[in-house]
Amino acid sequence: MIEHVSLRCRDAKRSRDFYRKALAPLGYELSKRYGDAFGFKEGGRHDFWVTKGKVGTPSHVAFHAKNTRSVDAFYKAAIAAGGKDNGAPGMREDYGYAAFVFDPDGHNIEAVIWQEELKPRRQKK
Repeated sequence: MIEHVSLRCRDAKRSRDFYRKALAPLGYELSKRYGDAFGFKEGGRHDFWVTKGKVGTPSHVAFHAKNTRSVDAFYKAAIAAGGKDNGAPGMREDYGYAAFVFDPDGHNIEAVIWQEELKPRRQKK
């Protein structure tokens, strides 16, 4: 089990504001500060952090969504918070329903619900 992930950001406060808005639809909340690091939690664990530091090669972080509406809301909130489109919400073949944005430092951030988790849609008769 991964304890937490921490992304290095040029401006931790700017990233804090971006992620506070972008991750709210996924149930995350900003809940801890440790120096220039900001911790977000969902379900009781501070498993995602943004920290001031030198940004290296951009990273990819995927957040699990409860349903497709959460993926859609994540994408809309992330774009409104200053994220850049890297793949609008939709089905990805053999993958699931996902959306991708670049955060202020160019990190590829995703919200996804896996294909096997999606409830089958009822066929119209």
